[in-house]
Amino acid sequence: MGTQATSPEYTKPNKEQSVDDWLPITSSRNAKWWYSAFHNVTAMVGAGVLSLPYAMSELGWGPGIAVLILSWIITLYTLWQMVEMHEMVPGKRFDRYHELGQHAFGEKLGLWIVVPQQLVVEVGVNIVYMVTGGRSLKKFHDTVCPGCKSIKLTYFIMIFASVHFVLSQLPNFNSISGVSLAAAVMSLSYSTIAWGASVDKGKQSNVEYGYKSSSAAGTVLNFFGALGDVAFAYAGHNVVLEIQATIPSTPEKPSKKPMWKGVIVAYIIVALCYFPVALVGYWAFGNSVDDNILVTLEKPRWLIAMANMMVVVHVIGSYQIYAMPVFDMIETVLVKKLHFPPGLALRIIARSVYVAFTMFVGITFPFFGGLLGFFGGFAFAPTTYFLPCIMWLAIYKPKRWSFSWITNWICIILGVLLMILSPIGGLRQIIINAKTYKFYS
Repeated sequence: MGTQATSPEYTKPNKEQSVDDWLPITSSRNAKWWYSAFHNVTAMVGAGVLSLPYAMSELGWGPGIAVLILSWIITLYTLWQMVEMHEMVPGKRFDRYHELGQHAFGEKLGLWIVVPQQLVVEVGVNIVYMVTGGRSLKKFHDTVCPGCKSIKLTYFIMIFASVHFVLSQLPNFNSISGVSLAAAVMSLSYSTIAWGASVDKGKQSNVEYGYKSSSAAGTVLNFFGALGDVAFAYAGHNVVLEIQATIPSTPEKPSKKPMWKGVIVAYIIVALCYFPVALVGYWAFGNSVDDNILVTLEKPRWLIAMANMMVVVHVIGSYQIYAMPVFDMIETVLVKKLHFPPGLALRIIARSVYVAFTMFVGITFPFFGGLLGFFGGFAFAPTTYFLPCIMWLAIYKPKRWSFSWITNWICIILGVLLMILSPIGGLRQIIINAKTYKFYS
């Protein structure tokens, strides 16, 4: 392999190379373009899609449709930027979001800008998914057996977590592709059930489209919270470079081509899931829709039970996709900084502790909607809407007032507004819920 090889993979010392071959993000690089498609669908179409009709009810028809379409366009653009930047330095790949950050902002600063935000997003999503998984299992149980003894949500979250103690031992992204494919199929299925059942129910007789809150301040704050819900729905960017890292790449066939193909397919599926659910759900139920559309649809019973089970399967896949980069970070620190020997024991302990942590937090704070809005604005807006644009400006330095420069600045301004406004609404939602909340109920 000598010195003539240009790929940096060959120039690393053997010990570091063997660690990279062991870490979850870089250990397997033989993914096909369609892996990118369903990993992206699983990462993107989260349980967030089910809260879109509720977000529409807080935003209203005009602003709601505008926010949905704008978000779809902006996030597709920033996703394209990330796919392009993955290999912009010849012979080098930025396999992780923070590596790109370090290239754009410098070794130290890059880590400080990217890692905290990425961790808030990934850990936040995993906690929210613990709650969603538990809730959907409970809803399934209550729907199938309405006369049974009521079981606490806490236990359902524990049942859901038990699956992850097993699944989180899968070594890398490619090993979870089966789980991810099942999850992507489920997300399309339950989205279709959500809007199909709404069409079947038709427009309710006493439907109202006005804002729910009686005060102007309440209306404005609800509006801000709903922006966070929408931001949460478009949150696949945190794992994009990590997904692209699994695709093989040569100078003749760079990984961005198959990756982009997968992204386009994923975004078409995203549109097919999001727009019908948001618009049809809001059309049918108006402002009386719940923060999870499946809760609003009580009948037919078997269909709603099935949809809730699909949500469970999908959230299992999503949890794993978001947990993988976290496992990668934890294992990198343990092996490279703290010099633990890489191996099965380390992996079992580290990953089980993480799953237990997300389960514990999920059990302690299960108010779903407010958490979405809060996290949505706080961390999703930067990593999804404007951090890629800032990196693009820092690295490529496009001419002032050129198309690229203007586009990026528009995305940055909208993203910053989203980041500031939506946590305000989300926090208010949490405070309102916390008043009536009993711990471990």
